[in-house]
Amino acid sequence: MKHEIRKLSVAVVGTTALLFAVAVVAPTLVRAQDLAEFGQRMTEFTLDNGLKFLILERHEAPVVSFHTYADVGSVDEVKGITGLAHLFEHMAFKGTKTIGTNDFEAEAKALAKIDELYEALKAEQRKGQQADKTRLEELQAQFKEAQQEAQKYMVHDEFEEVFKHAGSAGFNAYTSFDATQYIVSLPSNKVQLWMLMESDRFCNPVIREFYKERDVVMEERRLAIESQPQGRLIEEFLGIAYKAHPYGTHIIGHMSDLQTMTRPEAEAFFRKYYGPGNLTVAIVGDVNPEKIRVLAEKYFARIPAGPKPEPVETVEPPQLGRRRVVLEDRSQPIVFIGYHKPGINHPDNAVFDAITDIIGIGRTSRLYKSLVKEKKIAVAASAFQGFPGDKYPSLFLFYAVPAKGHANQECEEAIYAEIERLKTKLVSAEELAKAKTRSRASLIRQLASNRGLAAQLAFYEVITGDWRNLFRQLDQIDKVTAEYIQRVAKEYFRRKNRTVGVIETTTAEN
Repeated sequence: MKHEIRKLSVAVVGTTALLFAVAVVAPTLVRAQDLAEFGQRMTEFTLDNGLKFLILERHEAPVVSFHTYADVGSVDEVKGITGLAHLFEHMAFKGTKTIGTNDFEAEAKALAKIDELYEALKAEQRKGQQADKTRLEELQAQFKEAQQEAQKYMVHDEFEEVFKHAGSAGFNAYTSFDATQYIVSLPSNKVQLWMLMESDRFCNPVIREFYKERDVVMEERRLAIESQPQGRLIEEFLGIAYKAHPYGTHIIGHMSDLQTMTRPEAEAFFRKYYGPGNLTVAIVGDVNPEKIRVLAEKYFARIPAGPKPEPVETVEPPQLGRRRVVLEDRSQPIVFIGYHKPGINHPDNAVFDAITDIIGIGRTSRLYKSLVKEKKIAVAASAFQGFPGDKYPSLFLFYAVPAKGHANQECEEAIYAEIERLKTKLVSAEELAKAKTRSRASLIRQLASNRGLAAQLAFYEVITGDWRNLFRQLDQIDKVTAEYIQRVAKEYFRRKNRTVGVIETTTAEN
């Protein structure tokens, strides 16, 4: 759910005075930090095993941000192991053959025993009503005992503690539909420590406490989806918006898959998707690129090479008619409206960015002004592209939360009216100019911190094929015209291309 919240929590744009200041200052700032200037401070190289490094020197402070981008997300899962990408994110903090253990040889035997017992337990459970209850109880007791035995050899949280004692900040990881990413910032004299730790994470991982963490993820599912009306709506909405593509399955996975997936399946998933050819590392801060290259060769080149996994081959077929899902719940109503659109590398991507800004971002957007300020039928209204991901064709999402005394239908019709405005009347030159100015201001904000810049460099390198597209996107947005916006609105915001999801408030009696 946290991934959708990030998408749905669209940042509010500043005041008119701020926009004026940005309009005056932004062109100068971006010229000072443009592609050519960044290029002079950028170093990029690829190890023989396929692992790509992007290094940007910033010597203003003795700190460095590290961002490891694994090109694997929930979109790469298949039925039976949904939720495994997210679960593996948990596993990558459990340590290696040397970190997180006091006796790896003994621990490895204990882990193998856990796998053996779980397979036997799973086989007995598959028998359903014919299962031997006594045998099940025996296996469950032995399985629990084996897990307790493995705990004797585990040093809890050692991976994180090492970084903490080294002065780390922002040590974390997150999984999306498209990727799994690992981040940390450290003092610049701890670069070699990071190289040792991070390379070991991918060279010698040990999947410890798998079944314990699987239980944690199942609880996350209960809390974020099954007990949250909006979480349930998102899952149902994606399920009907996509009939073929894996974007239709929630990141956290199906409960039945979580209940039955195994540690050997997680190990196989790692071997397929976490090879060096599927990893990109961005390092931004007070570093010497040549020293980084030497350390990268020493630590990361030892990871065995392997083939880069093929991208998802399933293509979502064109939608042939309107789709709608209605959830009845004793909660606040809300309406989602999604339209299928191309992925980030399509020529129309910049047009969708401009539409997002004009119709959906902040208190000056058309949706907010119309539904919230003027008609007062909603307490929130917005729109954005790239839901649930960017790598493959996704959705342009509109949403609104009705105000007290008003209904989803009012908000839905008001959104359609704003969509029709895009189709029938060209956006004003002032609106388009503000959208372009805000895009430039957004880029400046992204460049403000080492961590933010490392994230953006890794994202654009992997998803678009070139980190330079972080800057080229401004050129693309500058080329957007009112006519382009009208054409795209007509082409994609069509009734038969529409999926709607709503929560209708019910009473206890219903």
